[in-house]
Amino acid sequence: MATKMATIIFNELTLEKAPFSEKRIRDFIDEIGHGFKELDMDAYSTRIVQSIEGRSEYTTSQISNLLILEGLSNISELEPQWTYFCARIYLRKLYKEAAFNRNQPNGYDSFLNLLKTLTDKGIYSPHLLNAYSEEEIESLSSIIQPEKDKLFTYIGLRTLSDRYLARDFDKKTFELPQERYLVIAMTLMANEKTEHRLQLVKEAYWALSNLYMTVATPTLSNAGKPVGQLSSCFIDTVDDSLQGIFDSNTDIANLSKSGGGIGVYLGKIRSRGSDIKGFKGVSSGVIPWMKQLNNTAVSVDQLGQRKGAIAVYLDVWHKDIFSFLDSKLNNGDERLRTHDLFTGVCLPDLFMEQAENRGDWHLFDPHEVRKMMGYSLEDFYDEGKGFGSFRDKYWECVNHPDLTRQTVPAIEIMKGIMKGQLESGTPFMFYRDEVNRSNPNSHKGMVYCSNLCTEITQNQSATTMDEQYTEDGKIITVKTPGDFVVCNLSSINLARAAGDEVLERLIAIQVRMLDNVIDLNDIPVVQAKLTNQKYRAVGLGTFGWHHLLALKRLKWEDEEAVQYADKLYEEIAFYTIQASMKLAAEKGAYPVFEGSKWHTGEYFESRNYTSGHLPWDELKQQVMEKGLRNGYLMAVAPNASTSILAGSTASIDPIFQKMYSEEKKDYKIPVTAPDLNPETTWYYKSAYFIDQMWSIRQNAARQKHIDQSISFNFYVHNTIKAKELLNLHLSAWKAGLKTTYYVRSTSSAIEDCESCAS
Repeated sequence: MATKMATIIFNELTLEKAPFSEKRIRDFIDEIGHGFKELDMDAYSTRIVQSIEGRSEYTTSQISNLLILEGLSNISELEPQWTYFCARIYLRKLYKEAAFNRNQPNGYDSFLNLLKTLTDKGIYSPHLLNAYSEEEIESLSSIIQPEKDKLFTYIGLRTLSDRYLARDFDKKTFELPQERYLVIAMTLMANEKTEHRLQLVKEAYWALSNLYMTVATPTLSNAGKPVGQLSSCFIDTVDDSLQGIFDSNTDIANLSKSGGGIGVYLGKIRSRGSDIKGFKGVSSGVIPWMKQLNNTAVSVDQLGQRKGAIAVYLDVWHKDIFSFLDSKLNNGDERLRTHDLFTGVCLPDLFMEQAENRGDWHLFDPHEVRKMMGYSLEDFYDEGKGFGSFRDKYWECVNHPDLTRQTVPAIEIMKGIMKGQLESGTPFMFYRDEVNRSNPNSHKGMVYCSNLCTEITQNQSATTMDEQYTEDGKIITVKTPGDFVVCNLSSINLARAAGDEVLERLIAIQVRMLDNVIDLNDIPVVQAKLTNQKYRAVGLGTFGWHHLLALKRLKWEDEEAVQYADKLYEEIAFYTIQASMKLAAEKGAYPVFEGSKWHTGEYFESRNYTSGHLPWDELKQQVMEKGLRNGYLMAVAPNASTSILAGSTASIDPIFQKMYSEEKKDYKIPVTAPDLNPETTWYYKSAYFIDQMWSIRQNAARQKHIDQSISFNFYVHNTIKAKELLNLHLSAWKAGLKTTYYVRSTSSAIEDCESCAS
């Protein structure tokens, strides 16, 4: 019989064989399956035995894969726990590989030896061994808890293993999940004072290993390693000069190479047909420079893993706005298309009013405005709803007899925006007046656009070249650095952290971790380094909102969910500001704190943080006296990748489906909504069947507590009528949203940003 003939190759290097043992297989399955009483292990074991009996030879790796594939095939809405069973089998495989490659009996043996081995191989930077003594490392190795590996779903574990665990140059397994978390904790706390450093490492490890939070993808991947930087993404403002344009392209290439996603503001560049040095009609506008950036995105990939990710933004009053909106469309002149860029439109209140009222809109060349009016229109915004500097300057331009302009119905531009959104998901929407009214650092500049994922809103300005000369045979270039935005991100796993009521403890260590990223980062663009130190900006965000609602039995389309968003994000804001204040008392405030809305107290007053269930008055006084460590604090990123790793739902988004297949390069993994059971299933309504007005209300409730912005998607059917989509945009703007991200249509293929995943 086949059973008698089947053999197991249990040592694949020496090809040592042993007869197939049904008992051994069943015992192994029983051991792994202990605790999964709701799963039918007997039927599963029988199918495995029958599969093995049908072949003459099996390697242990093939058996592991068979066990996993059979388990994955059982995942359903009724039996979602198979994902944890499969994860346990994959863990055994990882442990065995690590033990063999590290020449030790068990995978988690000797963390110190792991550091030495991977440092010798050039995988780890020598920094950790130089920063910590062997005694400290041995002490820290004792806090590793392999049991925490059981928190991973199968897809979460595979994501961590395939993309983030440190392997040697031959892709062999060395580092294990809890060691990655400890390496991150040690890296981020390496420069803390020695008297409390080990305790801080333990706190950071506690936060990471319990999946209470995730760090940004670059930090998760690069911490402890000699290459790559730790920040998620960047925003550049391009000067209207040939030198400025090409210098920006070089900076963007260098950042893209090291794994950063880029936002680029193009609004200062003169339009097509503008003059250059007095020669009329010779400028080719923004599209050729977008083509150049498109080529950079394709040719300069991110550490060999994926092509660069760049979003470009343009003001809705810029004369090139129509060609800009057409640049992502699938038809038309390919010479004018930039399919590999993402687009965003900068929208003042006045435009939204004109679009709603079906009024006219006037387009200008920013260069001509600067030359004739003596100011830049993009440098103004409305300080209040319905009044302010931008609309005053705009109407000045409209009424100037010698300033050329193109007049179109505002709704025609809006149609172009919505057409692009339904075809490609973009452009993103950036409501510039609301952003700048809420900017806590408006005393030092303004915000022109957002980043690749629309959650970052920080002061920006262009870098300009002042002069170039030779000295001692060298070429010296003198530049005035602009504010080149850096995004340092991390996110709270709401379903776990809020559920376990650990927000205050968690946020205290999380803000410290983020703040330390600023000093540890090796950014290959000087002005970005300077801006990073100037504002010490961080972006603490969240994911798992829909997961949390399901656990609390709250329906998405319900007033109670809106009120809960308001209350929860107020708490998160309080603890985040408090943590940064305490860091300022310990280490000093960010350099331009004085005069900010944090310093004057205006930030707290504008949000009516004067009463309620939290001691806001006391915190306000403490901030005014002691300062803040970080000029920007909160931003909610998309978190698509790391929310999968943590076994929860992405960002503040609803789920697509209760069950779906996550597609990887060469395989698919069945996934169910987290904690899916007969009780929670009623609270997992698909994104495409949710009334988007409820999502707008929820986001408006949380936005007033977030000093930056939120990656907020619309989910619509491809049959949506133009007036319905317009109404969503108008409602989002009126509700005080600062940005909106993708319009995700049931017919459009959307690319997720991975740089901001945190």
